[in-house]
Amino acid sequence: MVGMEEISLWQQVCRQFDRAAAHTKHAPGILAQIRACNHVYRIAFPLRRDDGSVQVIHGWRAEHSHHKLPTKGGIRYSMVVSEDEVMGLAALMTYKCAIVDVPFGGAKGGIKISVKDYSTGELERITRRYTTELMHKQFIGPGIDVPAPDYGTGAREMAWIADTYQAISTDKLEALACVTGKPVGQGGIRGRKEATGRGVYLGIREAVNVVEDMTPLGLSAGLGGKRVVVQGLGNVGYHAAKFLQEGGAVIVGLAEYEGAIASDAGLDLEAVMAHRAATGSLLGFPGARDLPDRRAALELDCDVLVPAALENVITAENAPRIRAKIIAEAANGPVTSDADNMLLDRGVLVLPDIYLNAGGVTVSYFEWLKNLSHVRFGRMDKRRDQHIFGELVGALQRLTGMRLRHDEVVDITRGPDEEDLVNSGLEDTMVMAYQEIRTIAKRDKVDLRTASLISAIDKIARTYSELGIFP
Repeated sequence: MVGMEEISLWQQVCRQFDRAAAHTKHAPGILAQIRACNHVYRIAFPLRRDDGSVQVIHGWRAEHSHHKLPTKGGIRYSMVVSEDEVMGLAALMTYKCAIVDVPFGGAKGGIKISVKDYSTGELERITRRYTTELMHKQFIGPGIDVPAPDYGTGAREMAWIADTYQAISTDKLEALACVTGKPVGQGGIRGRKEATGRGVYLGIREAVNVVEDMTPLGLSAGLGGKRVVVQGLGNVGYHAAKFLQEGGAVIVGLAEYEGAIASDAGLDLEAVMAHRAATGSLLGFPGARDLPDRRAALELDCDVLVPAALENVITAENAPRIRAKIIAEAANGPVTSDADNMLLDRGVLVLPDIYLNAGGVTVSYFEWLKNLSHVRFGRMDKRRDQHIFGELVGALQRLTGMRLRHDEVVDITRGPDEEDLVNSGLEDTMVMAYQEIRTIAKRDKVDLRTASLISAIDKIARTYSELGIFP
């Protein structure tokens, strides 16, 4: 029998699904449809390198579920990209969107390259050709399939995708909504860059505020003083660490591909990042100790461990040495199924990726809505709110005789701008979703990952039932 550690991400996601499905009462047919990956498109095309040589580039796009349209999911550039990986990640996106009530089906894409091996011009040619290939097979479009950034990609690549789509598509009016995570000047939305990391912070904050759940772990409620280790300082890991530190947590360990550092007294994140920018490495940061290797950070004594890089970093091999009381999955699939079972048996609280890193797709949804409505959030009502707040402050001052300083009045009466509204919507989403899955976990006596999947399965099944596809 194949060991759990040897199976693909797609197989692991399916096994997690099956474990959750056993707690539902849905018919086998509908469960099979929810579990299945509907479409997978495999792509190969030539790239002329800057030196004149030609290389064949391989890519994929998987659309897991069409119960809601468009489908939604990132595009990653990595040498570990495979068909099974994008299928597994697409399935996670389906469940993730359902958990946080974002009306998308799940998708995922990837190109098998290492970004550091290509020039900017080569990356642009790869991205534009990949977009063209997706268009030819109708695997991209505002109402079809909407990509976003992922590992190895960012706002620059999303701008190239949008520009290519606009140039070829006949639908010029809605074309910008073909992709999210764009620069603000190209139809992006303020707050998107920080969204996934902020969502991780909000999810952790919500979890540690529950006294009933912290007591068995030997922890007090609240973020204040919680010792945190973050593995991976890309966009997600950096912002998660930043917001956690601002929220009162103490960063005691940081890891990146070049190594890891630790300090029981705490690490100043911005000082560490400045040191890394100057030296090219985390190692040698004043006041911190260098760890033997980057994986050693995962085994540090801490309250919260945040794996924020790639999948399968916590396995059956190192799970017995994990000393964290809470594991917050900022990355997709950082804990293998075998390791997950081992950690749960030890009473570790695992905050699952399908909930915790949903901040990115939530704010991507807001960006998509903005592109379709052609108006910036806050543009219509910011000044109106400001005037109303001003009238209220004036009335209170007249009634009480109290006089506020001008800067205090300006701060109190400031109407919300786009980023304020985006962050408010993200916070509401993460808070409501956590309370929902925690309620399911208590009701069915299951872990949070299983509860999250039960929530997703129930919501997707309800959609099919409402469509009359399944009874």
